[in-house]
Amino acid sequence: MARAAVRLGVREVAELAGVTPYTVSRFETEQGGLRLDTAEKLKAALTKLGVRFTDEQGRSCVCYEPPAVAGS
Repeated sequence: MARAAVRLGVREVAELAGVTPYTVSRFETEQGGLRLDTAEKLKAALTKLGVRFTDEQGRSCVCYEPPAVAGS
């Protein structure tokens, strides 16, 4: 789960992405019914926090790289 890597709850991720907590849950469980622009909002919010989404050989993967700290 991508948000676990950044240690945020459903509500925090929803607020960052401008969506509802229910939408975050549907995104995480791949229940479907999400519009493409909504999924992109969630991906963009998580990407800013250091989460990378990749598609390698037909498999979706999620990786986490903490953002660089200024001055290090």
